[in-house]
Amino acid sequence: MLADRPQKITFGELRDMGVRGVLVYCADFQCSHSVALSADHSPDDVRLSDIEPQFVCKRGADVRPDFNWNRSTVPAMMGHRNT
Repeated sequence: MLADRPQKITFGELRDMGVRGVLVYCADFQCSHSVALSADHSPDDVRLSDIEPQFVCKRGADVRPDFNWNRSTVPAMMGHRNT
């Protein structure tokens, strides 16, 4: 994990809140790359911040809970990928 990035919640905590998806955004604010992913198969003890280094675009990634994971429509500009 990068030293200047705060630790985020675990996948277990995420699912305890009823959230079953995450949004991954490119860390470069000028880039529009993003993807929505299922959190169903991630281990409970892994933090969202722990997986950020696994995603590479221009400057790494920012992983956030997808509170709208159960909605069927996503704006086309988000580059949504069905999982």
